[in-house]
Amino acid sequence: MSLSVPSAEPALVARLRADLERAAYTVDSVEELLGPLASAALGREQVLPAQRVTASAGTPLATLVRLFTLGDPVDASEAATALPELGVEGAGRLGLVRQEGPGVVATCDLRPYADEDHQWWVASDLSELATRAPLSPDHVLGIGGASTTLASWTPRPRVERALDVGTGCGVQALHLASHASSVTATDISERALAYAAFNAELNGSDWELLQGSMLEPVAGQQFQLIVSNPPFVITPRSPEVPLFEYRDGGQAGDALVADLVRSIGEHLEPGGIAQFLGNWEVVGDADWRDRVSEWVAGSGLDAWVVQREVQDPAQYAETWARDGGHHSATREFATMYAAWLDDFASRGVSAIGFGVITLQKPVGEREPFLDLSEASGPVQTPMGPAVLAGLRARTWLAEHTDDELLSVAWSLADDVTEERHGRPGEADPQVILLRQGGGLRRVVRVGTAGAALASVCDGSLPAAAAVTAIGSILEVDEESLRAELVPLLRALVADGFLV
Repeated sequence: MSLSVPSAEPALVARLRADLERAAYTVDSVEELLGPLASAALGREQVLPAQRVTASAGTPLATLVRLFTLGDPVDASEAATALPELGVEGAGRLGLVRQEGPGVVATCDLRPYADEDHQWWVASDLSELATRAPLSPDHVLGIGGASTTLASWTPRPRVERALDVGTGCGVQALHLASHASSVTATDISERALAYAAFNAELNGSDWELLQGSMLEPVAGQQFQLIVSNPPFVITPRSPEVPLFEYRDGGQAGDALVADLVRSIGEHLEPGGIAQFLGNWEVVGDADWRDRVSEWVAGSGLDAWVVQREVQDPAQYAETWARDGGHHSATREFATMYAAWLDDFASRGVSAIGFGVITLQKPVGEREPFLDLSEASGPVQTPMGPAVLAGLRARTWLAEHTDDELLSVAWSLADDVTEERHGRPGEADPQVILLRQGGGLRRVVRVGTAGAALASVCDGSLPAAAAVTAIGSILEVDEESLRAELVPLLRALVADGFLV
């Protein structure tokens, strides 16, 4: 049964905004209130430490956390103190709370959210932490790991038109509004769009909201930036598995993500960028790159795909069987677990990859570039600036010859360091590594010539002259040295070691 959603009535939302500002209902203030122990526990989906802290604090901020984050009943007088402009009656008219005995309980989750430069509030359906029950199929998800990952990885150039595909409660649209003149957001869920409308009003944004599946509502339109946290979860077509709208796109296997890769190009302006998350299946002992490259082939788009994680079918089944609030000791969990394993076995799936897909529509006629890589460790936060720099570097490389590459006087990026490892007492190192402090935090092993090239990249000497000098010093044929160093040079430029 569907629950209600908040109303976006402007006058009442303005009063709510004033109350949230007065209570300092921000990410930093909530973390300070809860302290490190309760904050960390809440991140592990354990509410008791946060309940203990907020129950005795007696402040409007603590009341808002108890009400809208923890889902605890709050005395009506406390709610009125925390919401002096809106009032309990106004909160009820907005659809944020309902009466329960002498107090009120929240009917939605409403919490602060922020990036490095902006503060927002985001409303969504109550989580299973608050309801203490499994989620409903039409649940509208709030701020989660996938949405924050996508937000971190999205490049943010100034653009005129941006699109958020499968917006949910509007998290990505909030980010887009900070650097796009107009934002369009689509979702198949009417409830999700109602939450997005409320969040836009609460945060002073104005988005075009269109109902429909994926890209269908924007047929014939093009954008400079498209982002999507799509319903990419690979879900069995089985009556034993609930089909949550926020994670299941209604297709078998990884077909939804494949279709998005193949179709998104017609909605990009030349030079436009698409950024989204995805899962892909690995069959047998195949390489994941083979599958993803098939999706990109023939699209005419540049593609840079970074695989961040790999799970075997059992791990994947366990993750998503738990996701809706079903615990591993229940019969429902076991039934869903088996359905996932059967589904993967029917296609011979041996692993499932998760990663970030960045696509770009080339400007003019040239061969699109394809870069499929892996980065499972920590990366720069946010990653968006590094993604944009990496796209521009790869675009430049795709548009220039090796001779033009060698004509540039490259500089070693400030975050690059060199490590040399050898056996004690030996003069020459056995291993030389270039380590990147930002971006994907790559580590590249180089030989003597590669280390020499990196050492002279200070912006004063064209790479061709450096290769000539290194060849002379090492007494190596210049042509063979060039054949060795040009691929390395391209890789270092692409990943931001050289700028």
